[in-house]
Amino acid sequence: MTHTRNTPASRPPRSKTTLPADGHAGRSLRARVEPMLVRPLRDDRYVVETEHGTYVVDLDERDCTCPDHAIRGASCKHLRRVAIEVNAGRVPAPGKRASVCAVCGRRIHVPTEAVGPQLCERHAVAPGDLVRDREGGSLLVVASVTTDRADEHETETGVTVADYDTNANYGGHEPVVEAVYLGSMRPSADGGVDAAGAKRYAFPASRLRRVEDDRSQARLDTFAETATA
Repeated sequence: MTHTRNTPASRPPRSKTTLPADGHAGRSLRARVEPMLVRPLRDDRYVVETEHGTYVVDLDERDCTCPDHAIRGASCKHLRRVAIEVNAGRVPAPGKRASVCAVCGRRIHVPTEAVGPQLCERHAVAPGDLVRDREGGSLLVVASVTTDRADEHETETGVTVADYDTNANYGGHEPVVEAVYLGSMRPSADGGVDAAGAKRYAFPASRLRRVEDDRSQARLDTFAETATA
């Protein structure tokens, strides 16, 4: 069974749309009920296409090229529409760009400078997270999350992570996560556990399942206590 799903990414509409009125009035109402299409630009501004013209919005500067804003200095319907779509996750916020999760294909927004395969909140892990190996069931602690693809990252034996037989059911395009087995970690001075010096193993991201239940966390805490006793 593969844990990598080629689910089509959910993309924003490419035609003008309207939004529910939700009891709004004035410019806020017009921002919702008038057909508009918002498209992000590479310089963190947005193009807003309407039935009457096309305008450029800068959220950071609270600026729009429409006459309503240019002449009256008002928070126009175009500024409001962009803010609504950013808050709803329909378009990336300034400083972010659109991407897809390498595991499930879900459309996500990541920092503009982010490189390599990306993960959504559901599949992302971070250094220090307790995870379980889907293959053997062992507990590990994440040491690092790389920007390398599993079919590009070579281990010390010269074999790519994706080429290991045990990784056949996981995507070669997924980012590589380095982790250490819980049993190989040493006690730290602060009463926790220390991964320094422990051998790191590389896995495709979806092979490691983040552990969040209290029982598994208790096992980590118990290990730290017994290791320092």
